[in-house]
Amino acid sequence: YGQPFVGTDDGPQLLREKGLRTMLTQLGWRVEDMPDLDFDNLINNHNSNNSMEDPPNARNCILVGQGSQLLADTVEAKLSQGRFPLIVGGDHSIGIGSLCGILRVRPDTGIIWVDAHADLNTPDTSTSGNFHGMPLGLLMNSSPDSKEGYDFSKLPGFEFLDNQGPRIAPEQLVYVGLRDVDPSERLWIRQLGIKAFTMTD
Repeated sequence: YGQPFVGTDDGPQLLREKGLRTMLTQLGWRVEDMPDLDFDNLINNHNSNNSMEDPPNARNCILVGQGSQLLADTVEAKLSQGRFPLIVGGDHSIGIGSLCGILRVRPDTGIIWVDAHADLNTPDTSTSGNFHGMPLGLLMNSSPDSKEGYDFSKLPGFEFLDNQGPRIAPEQLVYVGLRDVDPSERLWIRQLGIKAFTMTD
């Protein structure tokens, strides 16, 4: 639900069918393949109990927020058990829950974001309103306009990330492979001093 195209949520199952677990075990890893997280209950509850519209420029806000909380709680639990979570999903909105869960346990984690896109938007700056372009923007601890992070009171479903939620400092993040970056994201990268390597570097 972090973007509008059908089929991206089939990614984990297709990777399983193509032998991801076998490939990882051949590299010497012990693998616990958890079943897919149950987002169907979130969707059914949302459809039957919710008449609230999405806030401006935040598509599928409640579903993405609640799904991110479910993922964050799962990642946090596995890390707390000493496991290394390999999160496989459909679109980059899973970065919200993945990073949140990791940062709860290891707040000083360095992040190497290998992507053509910066994913540094928020609903205030996004041109599409799709959350797959917002994981890093939502979790940054500051912006060019504010010394504080994003105000999650404006996003239903994201209450779990209120002022106590984990945040990313600019020095924790490095981009590799940037190619298609929005003007507001360029401004953030420059003003916050985030290390960035483009496709041509």
